[in-house]
Amino acid sequence: MIQSVNPVEQDDPTKFNPASSDDADGHLIPTRDLIQIARGILMGGADVIPGVSGGTVALILGIYTRLVTAISHWDATLLGHLVHRRWRAAWVYADLRWLSALLFGIAIGVALMGSTMHDLLEQQRQFTLAAFFGLIAASSVLVARMIHPFRPVRVALIIAGGILAYWLVQMPGLQQPPSGLPYVFLCGVIAICAMILPGISGSFMLLILGKYEDITGIVKDALQLEVSGEGLVTAFFFATGCVVGLVSFSHFLRWLLSRHQPATMSVLCGFMIGSLNRIWPFQRSLPGGEGYENLSPGEINVDGRFWATLLIAVIAAGLVFLLDWATAGHEHVPLEPERDQSS
Repeated sequence: MIQSVNPVEQDDPTKFNPASSDDADGHLIPTRDLIQIARGILMGGADVIPGVSGGTVALILGIYTRLVTAISHWDATLLGHLVHRRWRAAWVYADLRWLSALLFGIAIGVALMGSTMHDLLEQQRQFTLAAFFGLIAASSVLVARMIHPFRPVRVALIIAGGILAYWLVQMPGLQQPPSGLPYVFLCGVIAICAMILPGISGSFMLLILGKYEDITGIVKDALQLEVSGEGLVTAFFFATGCVVGLVSFSHFLRWLLSRHQPATMSVLCGFMIGSLNRIWPFQRSLPGGEGYENLSPGEINVDGRFWATLLIAVIAAGLVFLLDWATAGHEHVPLEPERDQSS
């Protein structure tokens, strides 16, 4: 089961050591590194799809809390270790082996799976969306199980999070977004904050902000070794915004998880439920190739394709529950007593 954990660092930051730490004995564990890279590939592949969040995949894989904790440890304490050349302490405190393998996998996923996902959405859109619908629907159930006990205020937070996510995924993209590098920087901040939140897609936020094609175009050109000077500058400002947003927001999110975990998970659960509207598998294309719109239940033809779509969604959901059962007890960060359970 995805653990309800409280990601609070220990009093001695040099001893941040999750129970499953890859660095616990200082030996090379290539199997764990490969597993971590595979997780990153799945997250990276999801991140390039508008409507699917890498944070959701992290929750499915049972590594969300550890991810937020590791990123939030890029702080003054880590800088102090580096300044005083305490390399081992810095390595363990920031969980760098685990994090670097994950980031490497994410980079591979963005580069390699992006085009694959694009082809799947073009050629088998209904079946592809069905798989993601099943994955996220099942994941929202697992997150809901972490909210205990259920109280009226937490139910209200689930509903509020669902309404907010539903509203966000309905928003049209800016037709004439602001120009200039400061806006590119801001897009990086917003997109990365959305990407780390389950249910809110960083790619979709870029679509809303009107910069999705620009940024993905730079990535595509880079893979073809055709990056211009302007593209490099744009990529630098976007990446800088991502770093600033990720480090800053992870501290805030970690604070929420450590002090108001049930309330925070309630909102995140609502985000995931509300975002399902974006990946509803039964859609029709709009005239002129201007996107897609969802079919209402009464407009869906109950035929062989319908049952195949339903089966794919059920299988995908079943895989999430199977993965949750298989990974029970892994990626656990030691608990400290929860400081606030009133929310």
